[in-house]
Amino acid sequence: MALNIERNKYVIKASVNRPDALNAVNFELMDRLEQLLDELENNREVRLFILTGTGSSFISGGDLREFHQLKKADEAKRMTSRVINILKRIEQLPFWTLAAINGYAYGGGWEIASYFDFRVVSRDAKIGFTQGKFYLPPGWGGVSVLSKLVPKSRALYWLASQKVITAEEAVESGFADELFESESFDESLEKLSSKLTLNDRTFIEYLKRSPEMKDASEEIEPFSRFWESEEHQKRVDAFLKRKS
Repeated sequence: MALNIERNKYVIKASVNRPDALNAVNFELMDRLEQLLDELENNREVRLFILTGTGSSFISGGDLREFHQLKKADEAKRMTSRVINILKRIEQLPFWTLAAINGYAYGGGWEIASYFDFRVVSRDAKIGFTQGKFYLPPGWGGVSVLSKLVPKSRALYWLASQKVITAEEAVESGFADELFESESFDESLEKLSSKLTLNDRTFIEYLKRSPEMKDASEEIEPFSRFWESEEHQKRVDAFLKRKS
């Protein structure tokens, strides 16, 4: 199975499971992701979607053995359009999305991770902007999404030099949000998941939309509604009781 899926009340975790191909993307994996997205888009309970990999790799890009059979521009266009559609669907999910980069993320692997709300990396992870080695620019929207995460000049330098960066460099540059020690990666991921799922979908959806606001005054009305909510009052009461 190209994708292993774990479900609990608030979290759906998908692990790419093609270790013999370093978890490279192929058509079967694309099928599985599309099926999972059909489920996610209709789930009103989930608060967090995690994508990670099995073994030593997160996602090592596209499966060259399979995709190299595509020789014509029209064939490549259909493939890349399909992947971009999958990634845009992930980007538009109304709950948190987290790319848990457990190992190698080369080529299309870093492009996929870039569409998620958050990225965490294992200390052993390596992120490789290596498409240029095959005389290819990024094809899954990587140039535009990468330039939102790091300065444009850095993004272009990484792509031009086929740069491979460490987990520390990924965090320092702003590409990744946090570094987890490799031996406690799963435990750290579970703790982070608990924090990201503390609040309900109403709260999460508001935060995901809030960067689109044009003026600070637009925050007044939603803030006031959260202030009067039963959940806010209950949590403050509990906090004050602990302090008394």
